[in-house]
Order: sequence, then structure tokens, then C-alpha cells
Amino acid sequence: MSAQIIDGKAISQNIKDELKEKTALLKEKGIEVTLAVILVGEDPASQVYVRNKKKACEYIGYRSLSYELPADTSQEELLKLIDELNNRKDVDGILVQMPLPKQIDEKTVIDAISPDKDVDGFHPMNVGALCIGEQGFVSCTPAGVIQLLKRGCDGKIDIAGKECVIVGRSNIVGKPMALLMLRENATVTIAHSRTKDLKDVCKRADILIAAVGKAGMITAEHVKEGAVVIDVGINRGADGKLCGDVLYDEVSQIASAITPVPGGVGPMTIAMLMNNCYEAAVMHNSL
Repeated sequence: MSAQIIDGKAISQNIKDELKEKTALLKEKGIEVTLAVILVGEDPASQVYVRNKKKACEYIGYRSLSYELPADTSQEELLKLIDELNNRKDVDGILVQMPLPKQIDEKTVIDAISPDKDVDGFHPMNVGALCIGEQGFVSCTPAGVIQLLKRGCDGKIDIAGKECVIVGRSNIVGKPMALLMLRENATVTIAHSRTKDLKDVCKRADILIAAVGKAGMITAEHVKEGAVVIDVGINRGADGKLCGDVLYDEVSQIASAITPVPGGVGPMTIAMLMNNCYEAAVMHNSL
């Protein structure tokens, strides 16, 4: 068996094209979707992420506000800027690029962003809404995984009733991923570094989602034949190339479908951020 590739680039492009059409209709009503992006410091990876987000905004037709602050910016200064953006009616979404310099507490910053402008989906109120099944912004990477599963393989991947194992329990991916899969009626197990007999647990999965941030941790021995494998990990290998948490070459011979790294989950994160921005604008304009 050779797995069918779930193409995140193509699916994310479809989502951005759909948003572009819907955004044009909003503009006809005099509504401009606006995302404010804050970058503190000059971390090279963060600069790339911010640049990609700006490009996506430009393509879809959003207005993008950029705030590039020096690395020695104080927490008080950053919180003041966030408060100003919270109170601006012309701003729909606020994104503070992580990680932040050590003098700034990330949780304090996340909590400071108004929940109705928290397009990253990190605010406790949005996380709580996800937990109890209410409307709110969902963390972009797990939301992107759901779209990969629904749109990939010509829509032939069934989630309902399937056994899903998520390897990783982070607040940004693992935990919200489990809640979203439950929402889709999967039976969910969260595995992690302390899980006993990890290979056996993973091998139960019809859908295996790897999100641990450890290169090549998931091997063919972890995967049931015919399983769908989603690789959320983005790591830098010894050769300098990007790789995932899954040993792609061997697992792709066992799985029925698999996401590549790069080109799988990564593009979906930005696509779902753009979707959250659109939803924020719709909400702020009571549409």
C-alpha cells in the first residue's frame, strides 16, 4: 500500500479562494476585514510567519496592520498597544506572534486580547467555549487538521465513529484537537510522553495525529495498516531540512492517507487564521 497524500497547500488555497470571494461581497457592503499583527523582537522564524500572514491577507483582500516592536519592549508597553487595538472598531482580529521575549509573560498577553478579536483562539474564554460546544474562535492548527480530514482524499475520510489517537497534549494543538475530534463524533485517546505501551496505543488508531515536536518519533511500528496519519510536527532535521514527527517514507507505505511535511498541516494554520478573521468581521458587523 502507498498512502494517498493529503495536500495541505491545495486545500489551504481552496479555503483562501473561498474567503477571497466572500470578502469581496463584504467590501460591496462597505466592510473591510482588518487584522492587526504584533511582532516583538527579530526572531527569524517569527518574521517569516508574520510575512506569510501578511501575504495571505493581501491575497484575500484583508487590511493588515503591522506593529513591529523592539526586543526590549516592556510588557506594559505591549499591553497598552493591545488595549488600544481592543478598543478600535476598525480592527477585527489581533495576533501577537509567539514566542515573546523573556521579559513578557505570554499568558498575560493572551488574556489581554479581547476574546472577540482573539483570532488565534488562545484566550481562555474561546478555549472554554470549545470545551462546552459553544461558538468561539478555535486554535488554527487543530481547526486546519479538521479541514484536511474533511476535504482530503476527495472527502472520503470518515471521522464519525472512528478511533482517533492524538500524540501530544499541548494547549495549542493536542487538547483542542481532541475536543474538535470529539465534536466530529470520533472516539479520542490523547497519548503523550508518559503513555505506557505507546506503540500499541497508536496502533489502535484509525486516525493518528502526531503533534509532539520530536522528529521521526512515529514509525511504521506505531501505525495500523490503512490508518490516516496527520503529521503536525515541524522540526529541523540533522541535514537542515524540515521534517515531521512521522517517519514519512516508511509510514506512507502502511497508511491509507498521510500529510507531508512541509506542505501538509502548515499551510492550513494560516488559512484557518484567515477564516477566523473573516468570522470576526461578520460577528462585529452583526451579519
